[in-house]
Amino acid sequence: MIEIYTDGASSGNPGISGAGIFIKANGKQYEYTIPLGKMSNHEAEFHAVNKALNICLEKFPGEILSFQSDSQTVVAAIEKKFAKNPVFKQLLDEIMEKAQQFPYFFIKWIPSKQNFHADQLAKNAILMQQK
Repeated sequence: MIEIYTDGASSGNPGISGAGIFIKANGKQYEYTIPLGKMSNHEAEFHAVNKALNICLEKFPGEILSFQSDSQTVVAAIEKKFAKNPVFKQLLDEIMEKAQQFPYFFIKWIPSKQNFHADQLAKNAILMQQK
C-alpha cells in the first residue's frame, strides 16, 4: 500500500498557491513541491490530490493508494462524490476518474499537525514563486 499525504496552501485567498505531496512507498520516501499559481486555498487542496494521483499513475500503477489530507472540504467531496462549486466539481471529476484506475483508493482526513511534512512542501512551493 502506498501512503500519500497531500496539502495545498495559498498566500492570500485567492493568492499564490502551492501543493505539497509526501509519499511513502516500498520503504522509500518521495517529496514533491508543486507551484500552482494564483487560486484559493480549497482549490489548491484539490489540485494537490489531483497532482498526487498523476504521480501515482506514473510511478505506482496498480497499487493500493491510501491518501491523507487535512482538508475536510476535499475529503468530504471525494467521499460523497459531490462538489457544488463548479471549479471544485471539475477537479473532483478528474480525481474520481484517476482514482478508478487503481484497485483501491482510500482518503482519510487527518489533523494539520499530522500533515506537517506535506504542509511544509506546499509552503515551499509558494516561496518558490515569490522569489
